[in-house]
Amino acid sequence: MLESTGRMFMGTTSRVIVTTILSFVIAVNGSRRLGAFDIVFDPSNYSQNLLTAARTLEQINNQIRSLQNQAQSLLNQSKNLTSLPTSVVGQLTSTINQMNTLVGQAKNISFDVQKTQQNFERFYPRQYASVVSSDKMVQDAISRWDNSYDGLKQSLTIQSAIVSSLGQDGQTLRTLMANSSTAVGSLQAQQSGNELLGLQIKQSLQTQALLATQARAETLRAAEQQASSAAAKERFNRFIGDGHAYTGGK
Repeated sequence: MLESTGRMFMGTTSRVIVTTILSFVIAVNGSRRLGAFDIVFDPSNYSQNLLTAARTLEQINNQIRSLQNQAQSLLNQSKNLTSLPTSVVGQLTSTINQMNTLVGQAKNISFDVQKTQQNFERFYPRQYASVVSSDKMVQDAISRWDNSYDGLKQSLTIQSAIVSSLGQDGQTLRTLMANSSTAVGSLQAQQSGNELLGLQIKQSLQTQALLATQARAETLRAAEQQASSAAAKERFNRFIGDGHAYTGGK
């Protein structure tokens, strides 16, 4: 709309210039015809009228250039305020939410600080007391195995999710680069830069989620081995007893 208004304005100002010049010429010629009855020709008056017309024309030209600059400024502002035709914010947000959901599926030894401390002390004791039953040790061993299994499964699930999104990330990157190269104003350029940064942050969050779940799986495996060793030690002590061999009754 601004461009069509600018063209309309240019046509109008051109007609104003032509009309002004024609009016001046008619006035000068009319003065010469009317003055033919009085004087033949007045060079000083003619020069003065011509100088006045030239100055008037220069003023009009300056005004036209000023209005043209204002119109161009409005056009530039319109371009700078134009937003991108498409956005990948929703897509990036959806991927991040999916990753958060997968991380939140951790069971028992989760990523909640208080629950992790409680469950770790419960399932992974430093040592088993002699009053703990064998059934309780077996149940704890099963729970530890389940935790390790869950940790490995979660890590593999997140790895699969990240790998499956690589193709989508490539398409997103191509879209953002195309938007950046064809940006018509500062707003579009800024939006393209922000969305490129958003893609980078999303990939960084995916990497952090993967590292966290991998570290959790490895930690659970190591803790399982330590607790299993403590349980095995207690069972061995119970098997040995007080160290005196049984001689049988007399």
